[in-house]
Order: sequence, then structure tokens, then C-alpha cells
Amino acid sequence: MAVQAMQTNAVIWFEIPVKDLDRAKTFYEHILGVQLTPNEMGPMQMAWFPTVQNAPGTTGSLVKAEGYKPSTSGTLVYLAVADIETTLAKVQEKGGKVLLPKTNIGQYGVIAHFRDSEGNRVGLHAMA
Repeated sequence: MAVQAMQTNAVIWFEIPVKDLDRAKTFYEHILGVQLTPNEMGPMQMAWFPTVQNAPGTTGSLVKAEGYKPSTSGTLVYLAVADIETTLAKVQEKGGKVLLPKTNIGQYGVIAHFRDSEGNRVGLHAMA
């Protein structure tokens, strides 16, 4: 019997590990200009990124829980922003560090990487 492939994008949710949920929530709210929603699922303390129904992309959460360890290696999540340079300035205002400055990727726009308040490497993407 053949297994049928799912008709969806590969990523449906992401989780960014944190040490200090309040600090990380403040950091991401500042750099992205959004409100994260606190939530608990069993022993997991979370702060969910906003969801826009019927829009492209996915959403996810900051997570503080046993077994979640911030890292600059491993999986890399890219967050969509309108202006990378403005966002990178906000990253630095809140104690983050630019790891890869704004980089042109041709017809696919521009990217950058930063280390967040918790020690994670996170990517940014914009079309211009």
C-alpha cells in the first residue's frame, strides 16, 4: 500500500527554547512589534506568537520547559519582517547580537541572523 503525501507545507509550528520566559517575551515583542500570548500546557510555560488566519506561513511559541535548551546551532527558524535593518537595530537595543548582517538572496529577498536574549540563533527574512 502506497503512502500518500500530505498536501501541506513542511512546517506547521515552531518552538524557540528560552531560559527566562518574561525576558524572551519582552525581547520578541520589542523586535517584532507584536504581543505574545502567555499560555501553559502541562509543565510547559509558553508565549505564543500571533496567528493570522488564512495567511501564508506558520506560527509558534517561546517555550520554557525541561528538555528545552537555547542554542546557536541546530534548527534555524526564520521570522518574516518588513525591514531587516530596523529589526536588527531593535535586536541590539534589547541585548541581542547580529550574527549575519542583512544579506541579499536574489529574487528571494534578504535575510539576517541574530542571537536572541536567550542564546538562540534566529533568522529574519524580508522581500526587500
